Amino acid sequence: MRRTDVYLKVELDLDDKEKPERLAAEICRAIRRIYGVRKAEVSSIIEKDG
Repeated sequence: MRRTDVYLKVELDLDDKEKPERLAAEICRAIRRIYGVRKAEVSSIIEKDG
């Protein structure tokens, strides 16, 4: 079985109360659970205005 890295970019619209780190962690958990991937991690979080 070969191993492959897949890089995704996800843009989110968050409420002021929501923490991007919490949502990013939840996305990683969902990817691991749904697709049975070996590892899912957040490499960076960049907040933008507007």
